[in-house]
Amino acid sequence: MGPWIWLIPLGFVVGAYGTLIGAGGGFVLVPVLLLVYPHDAPELITSISLAVVFLNATSGSVAYARMKRIDYRSGLLFAAATVPGAILGALTTEHIPRRSFNAILGVVLIVICIYLLLRPRKEAPRHEKPPAGHTTRTIVDREGTRHTFTFRPWVGVVLSLFVGYLSSLLGIGGGIIHVPALVHLLNFPAHIATATSHFILAIMALVGTGVHVATGDFSHGALIALYLGLGAVVGAQLGAGISTRLRGVWIIRGLAIALGFVGVRILVMAL
Repeated sequence: MGPWIWLIPLGFVVGAYGTLIGAGGGFVLVPVLLLVYPHDAPELITSISLAVVFLNATSGSVAYARMKRIDYRSGLLFAAATVPGAILGALTTEHIPRRSFNAILGVVLIVICIYLLLRPRKEAPRHEKPPAGHTTRTIVDREGTRHTFTFRPWVGVVLSLFVGYLSSLLGIGGGIIHVPALVHLLNFPAHIATATSHFILAIMALVGTGVHVATGDFSHGALIALYLGLGAVVGAQLGAGISTRLRGVWIIRGLAIALGFVGVRILVMAL
């Protein structure tokens, strides 16, 4: 396995933590790759990260599917909306200088961190019938817990189009945006949001990776992605298992703290 053996435990950590909070792990992996490979182009870094996010999200989705926490109807709708953005984002990355890429990523992560820490979680209003333009979902997980929530699908579609572009552009997977948006804007329960986000991520990351393969950006990073992916697939199973023991509020807080730390670190690199 040679000098890249250390990538397997790194992938394990990325997979476990990324699946735990429904973020795919790209927001952790991209800064690490930027530090380890300071002279590589952003499109190579993002292509590696998206490939690992795909493997991680697929493994995590299998685990969450066994827990019966995925809202498949919403997931397929939102995943379809991410596809145009994911394609455009992957094609845009190669036109961004490395220093500008670092600055954009750092600012995005810090803004999301502040939003999550300062915005209080509001209970969704109860309705006998969903208001006009809203739909209601009821998910009963493997443990028998019933999750009922009402939201506006078009908001999720518009949001997913944006998430697809930004996450593919930066290689961060999109869960760091999708999970808090599903919780705060669409009233998804936190555990359903993390599981559904992972399902969406698997589809979106596959599309983004496919674009990088087609453009040739991924050819030099395939082996690195393979080693990282080996660890991520196993770590995702652990992360999904741990998530059942955490309250939803701690999942969101854990995500916010991680985003703030990584965002500051990556922004310093750009200065």
